Amino acid sequence: MPAITNHLPTSELQALDAAHHMHPFTAGGELAAKGARVITRAKDVFLYDSDGNEILDGMAGLWCVNIGYGRSELADVAARQMRELPYYNTFFQTTHVPAIALAQKIAELAPGDLNHVFFAGSGSEANDTNLRMVRTYWALKGKPDKQIVISRKNAYHGSSVGSGSLGGMTAMHAQGGMPIPGIVHIDQPNWWAEGGDMTPEEFGVSRAKQLEVAILEHGEDNIAAFIAEPIQGAGGVIIPPETYWPEIQRICDKYEILLIADEVICGFGRTGNWFGSQTLGIKPHIMTIAKGLSSGYQPIGGSIICDEVAEVIGSGEFNHGYTYSGHPVAAAVALENLRILEEENVLDHVRNVAMPALHEMWHGLADHPLVGETTITGMMGSLALTPHKDNRAKFAMEAGTAGFMCRERCFANNLVMRHVYDRMVISPPLIITPDEIAELGRRARMALDECYAQLKDGDMLTPAA
Repeated sequence: MPAITNHLPTSELQALDAAHHMHPFTAGGELAAKGARVITRAKDVFLYDSDGNEILDGMAGLWCVNIGYGRSELADVAARQMRELPYYNTFFQTTHVPAIALAQKIAELAPGDLNHVFFAGSGSEANDTNLRMVRTYWALKGKPDKQIVISRKNAYHGSSVGSGSLGGMTAMHAQGGMPIPGIVHIDQPNWWAEGGDMTPEEFGVSRAKQLEVAILEHGEDNIAAFIAEPIQGAGGVIIPPETYWPEIQRICDKYEILLIADEVICGFGRTGNWFGSQTLGIKPHIMTIAKGLSSGYQPIGGSIICDEVAEVIGSGEFNHGYTYSGHPVAAAVALENLRILEEENVLDHVRNVAMPALHEMWHGLADHPLVGETTITGMMGSLALTPHKDNRAKFAMEAGTAGFMCRERCFANNLVMRHVYDRMVISPPLIITPDEIAELGRRARMALDECYAQLKDGDMLTPAA
C-alpha cells in the first residue's frame, strides 16, 4: 500500500468537512451523513485517498488535469514566481512579464486572428467577460440594441449569474433568479436522446437551423452573439452530428452574429488539437479558455479575442476586470504547462497513442447489455445507458437514477467516471498510457456489470412508455 501523508483519521476529517466546508453542486446533508471521500495526493492518472485506496481518475479532476498529476516543474515555477513577484494587478496601465508571455503564447497557439487575451480566474468569469464584451462591442459599433445572446439548452458555461444564465441547465436556472434577461436558448444537438426518426445528418441541420429561427424571431438587429461548446462537456459529452457546425457557421456569417466557442473543456489538447474549434472546423470571434490552460494546477481562465473585436473594444475604456486577471503566479504556471504540452509532444501522444487505445476500449463497451451508444472524440467520451438497446429507449424511472447507480459502482471499484443523467462520461488526463486505458476499461465494465445486476434485481430495466 502506498505511503500516506500523515493526517487525522478519515472519520475525523469527514466530520470537520461536514461541519465547515460547503461543497459545490452538492446536497450538504446527504454528504454529511455519507462522508466525503478525502483525497490526499495524486500522481500521473491516479488519486490516493485517506484510506490508501488507489483511484484511477477517468475525469482528469474536472476535465482539467491534462498533463497528469505530480509535475514538480509547475510547483517549482510557482515557488520561483512567488518569490519574485507574488502578485500585482494589470489595472492602472501596468503589466508584468508572466501575463505578457502567456498572452503572447496563447495568441501563437490560437487559430486565425485570435491574437488578444483578456484574463480571468475561471471559465465562469471569462464567460461573464464575454457577455459584457459582445454587448459593449456592438454599442461601440453604433448598434446598442444588439444585446441578446443565444445559447443552447443543456449547455454549461459556468455557475455565476451571468455565465449560469448563458448555460442551459434547468436545475441551475431553478435557483437564484436565472436566466437573466437577454439570453435565449435553443435545443441541443443530442441525436441519441432527441433525434427521433431523423438520421444524424438530418438532425444536425435541423438543430442548427433553430439558430436562424431564433435570429429571425428576435430580430437580427437585436442579436449580439451565439455561444456554444464545440462538444458539450458537462451536458454529457454531446458530440454533434457532422452537419451541425458547418450550418451554425453559415448562419453566424450570414447574419453577422459574433460566434463564441467555449473551449474551457475542449481546449489545450482534449480533442486531439490545441482547440476543439480546429477539430470541428469552427471559426469563432471569441474563445473561452480555462481548465487545461494550467492543467488545473492554478486557477486561471480567459477570453481569446479576434483582431476586429479587440480593436473596437480597445477604442474606448472597457470598464471590466478582476483582481486576479493575469495573476503572475497563475500565468507563470500556465506558461510552464503549455511548455510541457508542446515540448513533450503531448498532442502527438494523444493522436498516435492514447486516442487509438481509448477509442477502441470505449467502443468495445458497446456490447454491454446496458449500453445503447458509445461516442468519443479525442479524449472525451460518453455512453448512453438504456433498458432497451434497439430503440434508444429511456428508463421508465426518474432520469439519472441508473446513471447515479453506475457512478456509485465506479467509485466502489476505484474509478472516477462521471454521470450526467443516464450518460456516463470520461475525460482522462492526456498522458494516460494504453495499459492504464485498459485498466480504465476493466473497471468501467465491472461497474456496468454490477449496475446492470442491481437494476435487474430491482426490476428497474423497464423502458419508458
